[in-house]
Amino acid sequence: MRELAGVPWPPRPIRTARLVLREPEARDRPVFVALLASPEVHSYLGGPQDRDELEQALPEVPERWPGSFVVELDGAMIGHVLLRRVTGHRCPAALGSADLGYLFLPRAWGLGYAAEACVAALDWFDGVLTGEQVVLTTQSANAASMRLAGKLGFCEVERVEAWGAEQWLGMRHPPTAITRPHYHPRMA
Repeated sequence: MRELAGVPWPPRPIRTARLVLREPEARDRPVFVALLASPEVHSYLGGPQDRDELEQALPEVPERWPGSFVVELDGAMIGHVLLRRVTGHRCPAALGSADLGYLFLPRAWGLGYAAEACVAALDWFDGVLTGEQVVLTTQSANAASMRLAGKLGFCEVERVEAWGAEQWLGMRHPPTAITRPHYHPRMA
């Protein structure tokens, strides 16, 4: 996967009813380490990464590229939403599309933050890359992620066996005036 080329970056922070989506900063590094080293967060993502290796390998400002948003609640990072171009994928239908991914700290689960942040990121994406499809891949056993994919308007394209489990690939077609989400984030 690679970053979204040619989009204006960084955007002004995107404010929703409860959250701020913004470019990663150095102060977010400890939370990136926590997300990537968490067994809970990575239970459907092939397992956690080694914390010591992450501490050594992560740059001062992790994930700083177009389409990478820190999700902030009350001034503190609670998650990461990313949109990036698919360059290699086990599902041919995904190639060339933008891919939506997200990671949230377990304390932020089940409160609607992921849906709110993903809608805001997708709305931003639709504004800068009008008319492009977006894909989302998740392990089919991840019930919470499957529910979120449905809420966000992703429809199943195919399922494949990868990384020792069944993976679900969904596609979201660009919104029209009729299908546009009811929620629209305010720009800061």
